[in-house]
Amino acid sequence: MYADQKVWFNGQLVPWKSVTIPVLSHGFSRASAVFEIFGIHVGPDGPAAFRMDEHLKRLMRSIELLDMALAYSPKAIAAAVAETVRANRMGRGVIKLMAFWGEEVVIELVLDAKLDLAIFPVPETPDLHLDSTEPLSACLSKWRKIHPETVPVEAKACSNYLNGYLARKDANKRGFDIGVMAGTDGFLAEGSTESIFLVKEGVLKVPPLGRVLNSISRKSVLEVAPLLDIPFSEEALLPDALLDADEIFSAHTGVKVSPVNRYEDRELDAPGPVTAKLMQCMQKIMAFQDERFLNWFQQL
Repeated sequence: MYADQKVWFNGQLVPWKSVTIPVLSHGFSRASAVFEIFGIHVGPDGPAAFRMDEHLKRLMRSIELLDMALAYSPKAIAAAVAETVRANRMGRGVIKLMAFWGEEVVIELVLDAKLDLAIFPVPETPDLHLDSTEPLSACLSKWRKIHPETVPVEAKACSNYLNGYLARKDANKRGFDIGVMAGTDGFLAEGSTESIFLVKEGVLKVPPLGRVLNSISRKSVLEVAPLLDIPFSEEALLPDALLDADEIFSAHTGVKVSPVNRYEDRELDAPGPVTAKLMQCMQKIMAFQDERFLNWFQQL
């Protein structure tokens, strides 16, 4: 699908199909990899990255939390992203950064080498469902969110997403789009790749940081809400809160606000009034029509 795309790999632009690693690489066999993914949007002055500065900050934080090291600075990575976008004449799509140990190992568990870095340009295709306004269905997953004292859940580490895979698989087998996980403490956490919000009596509520990913989409929604006179609360929520919510929506890189029209056996208005206000505002921001948020985009 992406055969014509060029990937930035350790300082060079190379054909997509040439970016390979050994099966026994540490990154593959030990799951020692971190990643970031963010949107590329086409504005009045050409392609621009959505909050790339925040994503690169989180990338470096993930690497720090896992006690790894990367040979490239955020400034160098930003320049490499721009080079990749220009070389591929990229329009709407996403950039996926992968930082990993490509070194082949058999029994070694701890490496001292710097991580490899690959930057993949992923152009928009229908299967990505970017900017979709279609409502989703959701359920409570039988799987619990991994505990932050076992691995740093704040890190966007590939290994953490096996947890998300199980939650999504469980939901899909039951006929739902997404599965919402509670933590081992019993409180709501997040979905597989999405933050979960609910609205009750006009108040936007979201699980607090600490047991969930520090999502850039989550952060963006919470920064927009006060400007729309939407009060919000970051608080520990039990799963029953979703059964009693007036509105539910999710947020992730591809779709900043996705209304939920069914949770378990409950039907909900989707979007509800609060969700609709947030959707409309985020759509204007993504279309470069809100001057207050133009600084969220880095020109490439």
